[in-house]
Amino acid sequence: MSDHSANRHPREHAVAIRYQQQSAEIKALQRQCYALATLRLQAAVDAAGGQGQGLAIMSDIDETILDNSAVMAHAMTLDERHDNIETWKLWEREGDPHLIPGAADFLALADRLGVTIFYVSDRFDENKMATIATLSRLGLPQVDADHVLLFGPPKSVRRAAIESDYRIILQLGDTLHDFDGGFATDDLQHQHRLTEDHAHRFGVDWIVFPNAVHGKWMDAEIMPWKAPLAGSSGRT
Repeated sequence: MSDHSANRHPREHAVAIRYQQQSAEIKALQRQCYALATLRLQAAVDAAGGQGQGLAIMSDIDETILDNSAVMAHAMTLDERHDNIETWKLWEREGDPHLIPGAADFLALADRLGVTIFYVSDRFDENKMATIATLSRLGLPQVDADHVLLFGPPKSVRRAAIESDYRIILQLGDTLHDFDGGFATDDLQHQHRLTEDHAHRFGVDWIVFPNAVHGKWMDAEIMPWKAPLAGSSGRT
């Protein structure tokens, strides 16, 4: 979990966390994502003859299934001497995240339909048992060591391992590298090009969840409108 907040004014981070934690809009968007995912899941299973055998869902965990805004708010209050990675590790072991709206119903449906669920996250593998315990406590299905795949090999490698035995019908995540390894780059222009190249997949078998506090874009320069001078028509 990278932290770019040192390069921004603290107020920027506070606004992003407030939106992620407190806005009704974020909850509406999350429900909207799961509503669409439910439609795509049912359609894929129907197209396979109504049986989920051999089909799989690959889902990120944080800000896709779990709401971790509390630890984000906590980290924001720490001074620069504190290590945010260590705070995150502590949260993985002892934190109390709650489910994003719609997650429980969607995953329960996938389980009932016989679709295999893989929870693929860059949480620390040393905390795997703690992550399994958290997901189990929240009542999610198919939570075990074989289906919870944490940080180690890149997500592209973990995805390929899943695809060796299953056909992935849906991927869910909050950053684009959750979907394709090509997005794991600091080159934002390349990310935008890839987004155009994969435009046909968004909302079909790739469902992207909103996250205002994490991503490669966070240190990008904003591009303001260059307003004409007062009294100028704007013409040359």
